[in-house]
Amino acid sequence: MTYSIEVLLEEKDEFSTFLKNRIQEYNNEHSLPHRNTRAEGSIKPINIIVSDSQQKWIGGITAECYWNWVEIHYFWFSEESRGKGLGGQLLDQVETIARQNGATKALLTTYEFQARSFYELKGYEVVGEIKDYPPGSSYYTMVKTLIDNPPSL
Repeated sequence: MTYSIEVLLEEKDEFSTFLKNRIQEYNNEHSLPHRNTRAEGSIKPINIIVSDSQQKWIGGITAECYWNWVEIHYFWFSEESRGKGLGGQLLDQVETIARQNGATKALLTTYEFQARSFYELKGYEVVGEIKDYPPGSSYYTMVKTLIDNPPSL
């Protein structure tokens, strides 16, 4: 068999989609939870959007529930909206929705310069750390057990 190797130093969406699809097919073949989740369409998205009085987005959170977990993907607020308790409210709301959808654990990642201490105050624990990523900082994987941690009122 003859091979050709092409190196691109730019985005190639079609190729990324090709690889993603092949990995999903492989996972489906070798992992019953992967196959069942995709077949049943049981990934439940959560999007909570916060807007100002002019209906401009000032922050929010995105997550997905599957395998009795909620995975928090993106969580951000504009600088002027921080420190007002909105983040805690949204995180509590996502966890409540996740529990209602059968989640017993939560998963997220954060950088040292982002929100590690905030998440720790909310009951998350570091289960993995990549040091010096980016240089001079760390990247954390954090987990929280939801069944014993109802949202604070």
